[in-house]
Amino acid sequence: MNTRLACKTNTQSQRSRRNRCIVAALTYTVLLASATATTCDGLPAVALENARVTASVAIAGPSFAGPDGRIYNEVPPFCKVSLVATPTPDSLINIELWLPSAAHWNARFQGIGNGGYAGNTAIAAPVMMAGLKNGFAVATTDMGTVPSTTSNADLLVGHPQKWVDFGGRATHLMTVLSKQLMQSYFSRAPAYSYFNGCSTGGQQGMMSAQRYPADYDGILAGAPAHNRTHLHTLGVSNYNAMLATALSRFTPSQTKLITDSVLAACTSKSGGVAGDPFLTDPRPCDWDPAALQCGLLAGLDCLTADQVTAARKMYAGVRNPATGRLIVPGSVRGSENDAQFGWVSQAKGTEPPYSSLFKWVFGPAWISRTFDYDRDMASVDDLLASTLNANSPDLQPFKARGGKLLSYHGTSDPLIPPQESINYYLRVIAAQGSSSSGLKRTREFFRLFMVPGLAHCAAGPGPNAFGNQFSGTLLAAPPLAGDAAHDAFVALQQWVENGVAPERLIAAKYVQDQPSQGVQMTRPLCPYPLYPKYSGSGATDTAVNFICVDNRNNQGTLNPMPAPEYLR
Repeated sequence: MNTRLACKTNTQSQRSRRNRCIVAALTYTVLLASATATTCDGLPAVALENARVTASVAIAGPSFAGPDGRIYNEVPPFCKVSLVATPTPDSLINIELWLPSAAHWNARFQGIGNGGYAGNTAIAAPVMMAGLKNGFAVATTDMGTVPSTTSNADLLVGHPQKWVDFGGRATHLMTVLSKQLMQSYFSRAPAYSYFNGCSTGGQQGMMSAQRYPADYDGILAGAPAHNRTHLHTLGVSNYNAMLATALSRFTPSQTKLITDSVLAACTSKSGGVAGDPFLTDPRPCDWDPAALQCGLLAGLDCLTADQVTAARKMYAGVRNPATGRLIVPGSVRGSENDAQFGWVSQAKGTEPPYSSLFKWVFGPAWISRTFDYDRDMASVDDLLASTLNANSPDLQPFKARGGKLLSYHGTSDPLIPPQESINYYLRVIAAQGSSSSGLKRTREFFRLFMVPGLAHCAAGPGPNAFGNQFSGTLLAAPPLAGDAAHDAFVALQQWVENGVAPERLIAAKYVQDQPSQGVQMTRPLCPYPLYPKYSGSGATDTAVNFICVDNRNNQGTLNPMPAPEYLR
């Protein structure tokens, strides 16, 4: 019985009846299939193309020792499946699939994304457990990059098929193989499939929408590293700028000084309210680091001339020195002092963070200071852009089959410039038509939420908890109930399954980022090009006192777009 056809409706008033219809039909299907479903211990016998199940273990619960070393409690019974895919002789893609019992399954599948180069640190156990507890079958993959770690993939030099696996093939195979095993285990395919990821996970989501539009019905893609070769080039440029001389590296106290000065100059200009420790929309902020340049005596409360030069270069982004054309936008003002990915962190070590992919092109002896942003950038793109970059604005196949894409990006992200997500969204709008009609058509299936004060995927000085995968908030359980605006993933479900597009989300900032300590502030998140603006009355720490408005910062130099040759 095809529940999605049998329960199809077309009007708002029919949605409640439609949900009841789906639940009844799914219950009937599960009962009908129970006699023929493959048991957990029988899954290794399921024939898979260029893949095999290496282990399947029934977990009884209610406690479970996760692969991250944590003990999880209140765990429902599930089947823990490990499999390996080998699409080429040099591929080894590890996949983890957790299947709830038929009685607990909500008939939905959720693919979980990764960070950095994935590899040995790929299993996002808390996110998988949240999905499992809410009735999802969940899966993730190491993207075929073992023995790499999140930040180091030097050992993939000379293995181009592993680059392809990392670029998108591993995520696609994880999805296809998981659905095949779900068909065997539940005797039916999932009614809806979702992807949930941030950073590399956001790139996985974008790649799925662009190249494998049939894989997912809904995609939640945070801070996507979709323009990967050029984002990594920004990392090289920033690293080189901060280590250019003995006087160009920043101390923690200096980055705090910079961020504080940025906020003092630009909080109001950004559309925020007095006292906000973040910029709502950083694009209008033109603060110049020369405002902090030292006089005759250098000290910790000012910047050297070399540091001023470095900061200006990092804000400006990367340009081809031979042509002057923009390769990638620069770091965002207001993110300098981030504890995990800020400027101090980016200047640590003997080479730029996440720079392994340059060694894939130039060999293990590559060093960043010799990088030529004209000749070498072209070499990197010629070899890797078509494999690693998810830059195509053509999402028509994904749209045509009813797919929905919800993306978000923090305005205080120090690692991936938030301008990257804005630029991609603008390109999708252009691909959909003229500025007004293109935006209308794009909003039918793709919405971008800029998150004031969110750092890279998590944390940050602003309201950073809104049901995003790293917020620590459990995903709300189907059936779809309650205020979906407080949870981005449930908002995506509402959009996919009920046709209710997210007009705004509610983000919370907890005291010391600990939910147990209470809410410090809430603020709405608005679909781009809208941003939250204080209504003029009521407390400024409460979302209800803000409205979503177009701040008219969407033209000209405020949206620096890379040259076309750097958008492939």
